[in-house]
Amino acid sequence: MSRNITKRVRLFLITLLVVVAGCAAVPAQEMSDARQALRAAQDSGAMESAPAMMAKAERLMQKAERSLEAGEYRAARKNAEEARSLAIEARQMTVRGK
Repeated sequence: MSRNITKRVRLFLITLLVVVAGCAAVPAQEMSDARQALRAAQDSGAMESAPAMMAKAERLMQKAERSLEAGEYRAARKNAEEARSLAIEARQMTVRGK
């Protein structure tokens, strides 16, 4: 019986480590995606056609960068993903308006 408990505890700890490692990973891809989306939106003229949306996306990207520097990877990921979404939306609005 104690072997079963030991196996379960080991399995639980391994699973926990995998989950924690996955959540704590540096959000490099999300940061890159957000930067590319912002650049594409800027190149499309979104700064003129959707200035408020672009300003918010840029603020979120700055927050993401500060969070990344502080090692707050979850916050960095969340802010980068929001910045990316806003930049994509601003670009789409600009392209549709042209």
